[in-house]
Amino acid sequence: MVERSMEVRGGVSQPSGRRERVMRIDYIVCPDTIADKLASKHHMTVREARQVLLNKPRIRFAEKGHIANNDVYAAFGQTFSGRYIVAFFVYKPDTATAIIISARAMSAKERRTYGRK
Repeated sequence: MVERSMEVRGGVSQPSGRRERVMRIDYIVCPDTIADKLASKHHMTVREARQVLLNKPRIRFAEKGHIANNDVYAAFGQTFSGRYIVAFFVYKPDTATAIIISARAMSAKERRTYGRK
């Protein structure tokens, strides 16, 4: 499933914690297998995961990808209805595409940290 999105701009914290850069996301993609997993395991919809990416998320680097340009990022944010979600995605800078690979509700500790920033 592919959705054209508006430009998403958020600071990305690198592992060093010092560098910040702007990430532009033009397309949000969620494979059908991931959509099924989100519904069955995490009790959320793809729409909620997309909303986090569209609603001014705090994005941080999660881990280096096994293939070049397949780094994984975590987007911390809220859905339009106010639910706190963490969406994990692979960012493809050449096409400005975010491929959602997982999403879940924030833990209590993550919510406290998210609220402080």
